[in-house]
Amino acid sequence: MNSSKQHFDVLIVGAGISGIGSAYHLQEQHPDKSFCILDGMESFGGTWLTHKYPGIRSDSDLFTFGYRFKPWTGKPIASGEEILNYMNEVIEENNLDQHIRYNHHVLTANWCNKSQLWTVTALKKDSQQSFTFTANFLWMCQGYYKHEKGYTPKWDGMDEFAGDLVHPQNWPEDLDYANKKVVIIGSGATAATLAPKIAEQGEHVTVLQRSPTYFFPRKNENPLVDQLRALNIDESWVHEIARQQVLQEQAGFIKLSQDYPVEVKKGLIEGVQAHLPPGFDVEKHFTPKYNPWRQRIAVVPDGDIFTGIRSGKASIKTDEIECFNKQGILLKSGEQLEADIIISATGFNLSVLGGVEFSVDQQSVNFAEKVGYRGMMFTDIPNMAWVMGYFRASWTLRVDLIGDFICRLLKHMDDNQVKQVTMTLREEDKDMELLPWIDSEEFNPGYMMRSMHLLPKRGNKAEWQHTQDYWSEKELLPKVDLTDDLFVYR
Repeated sequence: MNSSKQHFDVLIVGAGISGIGSAYHLQEQHPDKSFCILDGMESFGGTWLTHKYPGIRSDSDLFTFGYRFKPWTGKPIASGEEILNYMNEVIEENNLDQHIRYNHHVLTANWCNKSQLWTVTALKKDSQQSFTFTANFLWMCQGYYKHEKGYTPKWDGMDEFAGDLVHPQNWPEDLDYANKKVVIIGSGATAATLAPKIAEQGEHVTVLQRSPTYFFPRKNENPLVDQLRALNIDESWVHEIARQQVLQEQAGFIKLSQDYPVEVKKGLIEGVQAHLPPGFDVEKHFTPKYNPWRQRIAVVPDGDIFTGIRSGKASIKTDEIECFNKQGILLKSGEQLEADIIISATGFNLSVLGGVEFSVDQQSVNFAEKVGYRGMMFTDIPNMAWVMGYFRASWTLRVDLIGDFICRLLKHMDDNQVKQVTMTLREEDKDMELLPWIDSEEFNPGYMMRSMHLLPKRGNKAEWQHTQDYWSEKELLPKVDLTDDLFVYR
C-alpha cells in the first residue's frame, strides 16, 4: 500500500548526531519552514543506538563533539548512554520529536526539474507500508557506514571455529564473556574500548593487530572545566570556554604533527610506554608505520587498556592471521591463539548517502561521477546537501557549520525568489584535475580506502574539496559568495 504524498519544505534523512543538529539549525533559523526527519531505526541516536558493545564511548571530547548550542555538563569522554541522554535532551528541549518518523527506511529519491521537487519513497519497516514524500530540499544526514552489518574480512577456516564470532556493530545482548578467553581482532578505538571492559570479567583478552595504531592515554577530566564549575560559572559559559580551549589545543597538535611528525610520533609512543610494564616491546606493538593523524588517534581515558596489560589480564599480539581453526586462530608466526570468543573489530562498510537510489528526472545518479562542493553538495544534483563530518576533529563541529551554511543558502534563495540551486563546474573548472575524494597521504583508514571508488571526486581547487581543516573552514564558510558562478539558480 502506498500512502498519499506528504509535502515538506525540507526533508532530513537521519536522526543521529547530524540529523538532530541540522534540524535544530533549520528550526532556529527558518521557523517558517516545514520539515520532517526520516530515520530507518526504531529511535534516535544513529551510531550511538547501533553500537551496544561493552564500554561504548566517544573517542572525541564532548565539548567539541557536543553541539555548540547545547552545553555538555559531564566528563570530556562520554559513554554511549550519556551521549544518547544528551541527544534526548536536545530533542525534548526543542520539540523535535514531533518532526521525526522512525522505522522509515528511505529507498529512492528522484529530483524533478519540472516540478522542482524531490520525491522520496520510504518503507516503514514495522508495518511494511510504503510512504511517499515530496520536498523542496533534501538534507542527507544518515552517516557514512552501513548500520545493518559491520566489515569482517574473510579468513580461511572461519567456519571451523567452535566458539562465538561477533562484530561489535552487531553485539549479541546475551553474549557471556565472563571467565572466557577472548581475542579481539583490530587496533582502533573499538578494540581499545572493548579490551579493558572484557578484561574485567574475562579470563584473558588478546588484542590481535596486523599493525599498531596511535593511542593517546589521558585522564578523563579537564582541570579548567573543574575549576570553572567550582566557581559556579554558568554551564553555557563553561561549555564555550572549554570548547575554545580544546579547539586551540587540537589545532596546535595537528600543526605540530604536520610540521614535526617524527617528534610528535616519539612523544606519543613515549606517552604509551609510560603506562606499560618495564621491558614491554613498544617498538613492535605500539609503534605505527605511518605518521600521526593519517588515521584517527585513539584516546584512551585514564589509560584503561594499559591497566589490563599491566595486570596480565590483557595482551597485545602484532601478527597476521594464517587461518581460523576449531580452537581459535593460527598466526602466520606459527603461534596458536586459543579463544572461546573472537571479536572482529575490523571496521565499517562504507555507505554513500545511505544506499538510497538517487535519480534526476528518473535518470539514475552515480555519485562516483560527480564532483563534491566542499564535501557537502554535488555537481548536477539540485537542492541537496550531505553532512560529512571531520576525521581529524569532532564530527559535530561540521554539523554546526554546514547547518549555518545551508540555512544561509535557503534564505538567499527565498530572498531572490528562486526554488532551485545546482552546483556546476565553472569554465575555469572544466579542465580541473579530478582526484579521489580523500587524499590517502592525508587520511587513509581502511573503510575509506576500500570504498573510494564509490565516492564523488574532488578537484584541485578549495571549492571542490572536503577539507579536514575546521579552523579555516569556520572562517571561510560564512563568507562564501552565494552569487558565485558555481551556484546556478532557477
